[in-house]
Amino acid sequence: MPLPPGVRVQATELEGPVFADAKGRTLYRWPLSQLRNGPTGDPPGKSECNDVRTEVSAGLMSPYPGGLRLPDLEQRPTCTELWPPLKANERARPVGDWTILKRKDGTLQWAYEGFAVYTSALDRRPGDVLGGRSDKRGGDSPVMREPIKPPPDVPPGFAVTTKSSGRLLVTAKGFSVYTSDHDAPGRSNCDAACTETWIPILAPALASPHGEWSLVERSAGVRQWALRDRPLYTYRLDGDTNKLKGSDVPGWHNVYLQRAPAPPAVFTVQDTTIGQVLADAQGRTIYTYFCGDDAIDQLGCDHPTQTQVYRLAICGGGDPERCLRAFPYVPAPENAKSTSRAWSVIYVDPLTGRLADRRRKGALRVWAFRDRPVYTFAGDRRPGDAFADGHGEFRGQRNGFKAFWLRDDFFNGDQPGPG
Repeated sequence: MPLPPGVRVQATELEGPVFADAKGRTLYRWPLSQLRNGPTGDPPGKSECNDVRTEVSAGLMSPYPGGLRLPDLEQRPTCTELWPPLKANERARPVGDWTILKRKDGTLQWAYEGFAVYTSALDRRPGDVLGGRSDKRGGDSPVMREPIKPPPDVPPGFAVTTKSSGRLLVTAKGFSVYTSDHDAPGRSNCDAACTETWIPILAPALASPHGEWSLVERSAGVRQWALRDRPLYTYRLDGDTNKLKGSDVPGWHNVYLQRAPAPPAVFTVQDTTIGQVLADAQGRTIYTYFCGDDAIDQLGCDHPTQTQVYRLAICGGGDPERCLRAFPYVPAPENAKSTSRAWSVIYVDPLTGRLADRRRKGALRVWAFRDRPVYTFAGDRRPGDAFADGHGEFRGQRNGFKAFWLRDDFFNGDQPGPG
């Protein structure tokens, strides 16, 4: 697809292919969305992210009023400091889905599908996607920035969704897609009785193979889609979108275009009553912390370079020592290593929650996911306990802790993945 000068496609571990600038930094957008008391974000053709430091809350999330002084103002960045606009020069011209808008200061900025485009100050290397994510949270969450991706190379009728387990192939309606070990390459062995449960994904008459996508003839004039020579099906008993239940049947597998990187070997997987969670070596559930402030620019507050006031309030009533007892960091031993960019080892000041120099006395060496520390909960007594899932404001959707769900499809409610 046509791209502006300097824009390229960059591979990432957790989000797959994304658009990036000339230095490989992931590109994001911030589409206008409606919160409880009003909209925020960028409307098409306009950027609302500026270089004026926001000082008070916006009152977009009831029951909190607007006009409250925001914490740590002396350290709070402006929107453009955290989200630098992708600038266009005066000679730039629109190309494909890429257009150009004029900012309030008169400078030009690239837009994709009408929405202003930014990079993130949190991304340091090509392939980082630390500023935002595509697996959006529930209705009470802030208006998150999302990475911009090229359309997936899938035929009409298919889509790709991002889960904690990877980039899952689904139908256009969101139902999971499966393959069977009982099939031969390029041939389906699913007979009439089989198709009562496993529904072949049929191709329209004008469909043609391309790349890794091919067609399997089931009967005269009836063709079934196949990926990498494996015929594709949906599972009648899934009952809802994005489910993984069919993979519990021996010989059947969900289809991933890209698997998420495995966590470090020290972590374990534990079953709960509503799914599988990531846990530490002792089986204690791992939690991530998510936060977005109620300001008009909706800046994040969950990264260790950002204010920790909200986290300290949620986990310890503002008392750092109480926080450390209730939600201790997951320590990383000196020899700990990660085999992926998704997981890393960082140093934090235990009293402030901010990044610390590794040589600083008292600094904690801890595990981080997407550059953010992970935690256990003191109230979890046995493997499989996940009592702190949703601990915080609006069930943790705006400010709080979520269990690191590896698989949450046993639960039919609002149960987002890792924060």
